[in-house]
This record gives sequence, structure tokens and C-alpha cells, in this order.
Amino acid sequence: MPSFKVVEDRPTPKEVYNLRIWGCAAVAASAAIMIGYDSAFVGGAITLKGFLKDFGTLDPNTSANLVTTYQAGAFFGAFMGYPLGFFAGRKWGLMTCALLFTIGSIVMICANGNTGLAPIYAGRAVAGLAIGAASSLAPTYISEISVASIRGQLVGLYEIGWQLGGIVGFFINYGVSLHIPISTRQWVVPFAVQIIPGGMLVLGCFFLVESPRWLVSRGRNADAVRALSKLRKLDAMHPYMIEEMGEMEQAYEKERGLLGGSTSFWAPFVQIFTTKSTLWRLVLGSSLFAFQNGTGINAINYYSPTVFKSLGIVGANTGLLTTGIFGVIKTLGAFVWIWLLIDRIGRRKILMTGSIGGAICMLAIAIYIAVDKPASHSGQGIDSAGRFSIACFYIWTIFYGASWNGTPWVVGSEIFPMQSRSLGMVFMAASNWLYNFAIARATPVAFLNIGWGFYLIFACLMFISVPWIFFMLPETKGIPLEKMDDLFKTRPVWRANEIVHASLAELHAADFAAIERSQNRGGAGLESGSLGEEKNGSGEAVDSLTRDA
Repeated sequence: MPSFKVVEDRPTPKEVYNLRIWGCAAVAASAAIMIGYDSAFVGGAITLKGFLKDFGTLDPNTSANLVTTYQAGAFFGAFMGYPLGFFAGRKWGLMTCALLFTIGSIVMICANGNTGLAPIYAGRAVAGLAIGAASSLAPTYISEISVASIRGQLVGLYEIGWQLGGIVGFFINYGVSLHIPISTRQWVVPFAVQIIPGGMLVLGCFFLVESPRWLVSRGRNADAVRALSKLRKLDAMHPYMIEEMGEMEQAYEKERGLLGGSTSFWAPFVQIFTTKSTLWRLVLGSSLFAFQNGTGINAINYYSPTVFKSLGIVGANTGLLTTGIFGVIKTLGAFVWIWLLIDRIGRRKILMTGSIGGAICMLAIAIYIAVDKPASHSGQGIDSAGRFSIACFYIWTIFYGASWNGTPWVVGSEIFPMQSRSLGMVFMAASNWLYNFAIARATPVAFLNIGWGFYLIFACLMFISVPWIFFMLPETKGIPLEKMDDLFKTRPVWRANEIVHASLAELHAADFAAIERSQNRGGAGLESGSLGEEKNGSGEAVDSLTRDA
């Protein structure tokens, strides 16, 4: 449970901050363990002596193909997440992903010297499809069940799962290189470990409560009330429940009206690509994943031995251990981010601070490599300048782990309207995997051809992201999902959160008073969709939040 006071958009009963909502979020977030493990283990596993004994030394192009088959599968799998989420729901969609991932993991370990790399390619493609779908479904589900005041923390569990998977991946490789003799078993163990998180997610999905917002979008309002009551641990007639359900239903009906009453499979496509505000959110969210990959994180994740070699660190075990320390620091940064920063400081300040600090570190590393040329005298020890560059690398890791690591996933999961949220998150996830694929594919060649210039590119992209975020991205901290339209309409961008929060305080105070008056008169509460509306002088319904803003 959060140990600090969160910024709430309305008077919030303490019951809503319960173990069930954290448990459901944690189960869905465990999908990221599968992603994090792969990103950390595969680059080291294909350099293990046991792997090279069975399949021979891989040239840079084959290594890149083997790594990026997964990203390519994930890119296309992200689009598979939309029909899964639309027809099966968030809960059963996630279970389908977990089963598919487990199958792909089993296929990978069927490879041997006789079959060649084909089963690994096939298994990574299948697992990639599952991961891509899960990467859109899991953040969407968590965002939809969240309380606005801790939504960043709950979605942030997805990033924590990613980092925990990464730590296991780093140290599995290190452990097998030390303790398992050069053999087929040496590389099979890291590949087989993938089956564990896949199986865990299959079992965990049985305990999930379906997203109330998805149920409302399917016209199952009574089921939505029961699901929300379970998640909030409140009676259906509690004022908080009445207001939240009313906002969901009102937002859904408003969106349906804008689409001519359509609730079809294709309606969200129309909403995203014909509504200027929603299309802009798609561009903005995708840009965050571009800048996230522009920090250099996936070049390091997938090719960490190459990165550390460029800093003058040589030796298989030394490289693996150094990579493991990188993973630990990144994970510690993610814990600081989730517990102390994301719902306290907000998304904008975190991203800008991470970019400035990270850019300075990357610039220092680029200068060191350009001047000292450590690769030319590797094996002769690391001088003081080399130690400084390694320190800069780990400082960069702290900045990244506490900022860009998970924040784009949080923002992507919360900025879209209800009816197009699932599809919007599909495009966010697909963007991530597309940029991820490009970086993973380009890294081996880039290190060979431009060397220190690669670090300079990352530094420049981080500097560029600062004004982009300041002028373009409104702060989403603490804003209910149903009020994101108001947030994105409010100007100036850098004060939008403050303005909308002030309006929400007035709106919710009036709503609670109206609910209590209705209940005191013996009524069952307000009619669905009445919350947040009042009449103007002509009897026309006016949204009070928009009026105040």
C-alpha cells in the first residue's frame, strides 16, 4: 500500500486502496516478466559457449535476426491484442496470451545441433505474438481497474514485472556460465526458464476481476457494477460507487453519440482516425515510445556485452556480471519511481528530469570513447577515465530506471477515451515494438560503423525530448480516465492538470452532495449518466467540468 498521501480527485473511502486491486494489477503486470526476461537473457544466451558449440559462432546479421524475430512477432502481436480484448475481454485475452507464450517457449527448447536454429526462430515468433498482445492488454486492464490517485503506481507494476524478469535473465546467464559445463543444457536452461512466468500468468488469470469499463462498453452494466464493487470493496449504493459508475456510463454514451450510436468492432478506428484530439493523443503517445528507445535502453538490453566491450570491459563472465549490476540498478530505479515519484511528482517532471540527466551521461560516454578509444587497448585494464565512463553509465541507468523506464506505458494506458482505449494501447504497444525492432536490428551494425557516435545520437534525442514534453504533454496525474478529454482541451498544456483538478474538486463536491440528498430522501441514487451535468438557463444539459475549465 502507498505510504504517502496521494492527490485525490474526490473524497475517497480508504476501502478502495485494498489488496484485491493491487493483486489484480500485479497478476496482469506479471505479463511483463516474460518481456523483461527475454530482453535480458537472449543477448547473453546466444554467446554462451554451450550455444556456440551446438550452433556455431553467429555472425552479427544472424544474431540480429535471432533477437529481432521476437520484436517482429511482438509488433504484429500488438495488433492481435485488440480483437482479443474486444471480443474476449481483458481477463481471458491475457490468459490466451499466456498460453501462447508458453507454447512458444516449449518450441524454442526443442532446438539442437540437428534442427539448427529453426525451432528457436519459430518459438520466438510465437512468443513474440503473445508478448505483443499482452503488452497492449495488460496496461489497458490495469488502467481501467485503477483508482485515479494511484493509477500510476498500479500501471507501474507492469514495469516492475519487466525489471524483475530482466534481473532473473541477467543472472541466469551468469549462473549457467559459471556452474553448468559447456553443453546443450547450458543454453537450454535459460530458454526453458521462460516457461515459468508463462505458466504463472495462466494460473493467475483465473483470479482476475474483469474490467468494469470493458463490461460497460459491452452493455453489461449490471456485471460492471458487481465487478467494480469487488474491486473497490464498497456496496453498490455507496456514493463513490454511484458517481464512478455514472461517469463511466456517461462517458460511454457520449462517445457512442459521437459515433452515431455505433459500438461495432470498427467504431474505435473511426474515433481515433477521424477525431483530431484522439489522433493527436496517438501521435503523442507513440512519440514517448520513440524517445524511450532513443535513450539507448534497448541497445543496452539486447547487446549488453557489446556495450560494455565498447567501454573497455572484456571477458564473458565480467561482461555478464557487469550487465547484471546494470539490471539491479535499473530495477532499484523502477522501485523508486513507482513508490515515490509517479503519482507524487507526475509524468512530465519525471520524463524531463530523466532526459536531462541521461543526456549528460551519454554525452560524457561518447566523449570518452571518441578521445580514449578503449576498444583499441582492451585487456590492459581500465584507467581513471574508463572508470568515470562506467560511473556515468550507471548514473544514466539510475536516471533511466526512475523515469523513462515505465512512464510511457503509464501515459499510453490512460490518455485515450473509453471506446478507443484498447485500440489506442494497441498502437502504443506496436510503436514500442517497432522502435524496439529498429534499435535491435541496427545496434550491431551501428557499433561497427559509428562507434561513439551511437552514444551521441542517444544524448541528442534525450535533449530534444525535453521541450517536446514541456510544450506538448499535459500532466495526467490523478485525472480520472473519463476526464482526459477535458485535460487535452485545456490550455496552456503545462497548467492543464492544475486547472482540471480545481474544476474536478468543485464538480465532485456537488455530485456527492446531490447523491447524499437523493439517498436521504429515500431514493436509490442518481440516474445513470446524470453525474457531472446540470441545466443551463434554457434547460440544456451542460457538462460542469467543461464550463468551469
